[in-house]
Amino acid sequence: MKTIRISEKLLALALVVTTFYLSQASAGDSNAGKEKAKTCAACHGMDGNSIAPNFPNLAGQGEGYLLKQMHDFKKGARKDPTMNAMIMPLDNTAMADIAAFFTTQKIKPRQADPKQIEAGKKIYKGGIRETSVPACMACHGPTGAGMPGSRFPRLSSQSAAYIEKQLKDFRAAAQNPAQDTTPIGRYNDPNAMMRNAVKLMNDYQIKAVAQYVQGLQP
Repeated sequence: MKTIRISEKLLALALVVTTFYLSQASAGDSNAGKEKAKTCAACHGMDGNSIAPNFPNLAGQGEGYLLKQMHDFKKGARKDPTMNAMIMPLDNTAMADIAAFFTTQKIKPRQADPKQIEAGKKIYKGGIRETSVPACMACHGPTGAGMPGSRFPRLSSQSAAYIEKQLKDFRAAAQNPAQDTTPIGRYNDPNAMMRNAVKLMNDYQIKAVAQYVQGLQP
């Protein structure tokens, strides 16, 4: 009976958190965001489809996820010299509007390197048992659509170069946990979920997963 009650409480908490995230994600004005997002176009494209592989596509990304990343850049929880500077002048309304705009845009599909699809698919869907690497689709979905309510990002058709860099940054952070004295890598994943997931992945495995998600269709 106690186990059931605890489970019910956890379920209720999860519903509250998800509802909160969804309410936060719907706060922006996409029409107002179109004008404000023009400052983002040089790197991310006017419609959120970047032409440079090192800059992420923002089109179709979860609104709550985008908003969290912008807040993290602004407060320094996620570090990138360009993004930290670009976000600094934006207030909460501007960030919410920009997130709302990019969420409404349609992402353009990309193709994966056929030589790495099978290796990437195996890890994405089944993880790596030998090193306890979890399946990526548990949080990002079988088609890479993500879980907007939980702020797990969309990965489908994302640039492989960008995904590879982020995974390596999470891995570097896992190997250098003292971020206050050694700010190496990326630390803004909730409860170190991504750091724990990728800390034992090698470069080949990371590259294969990155290529596989680039080819996933939204």
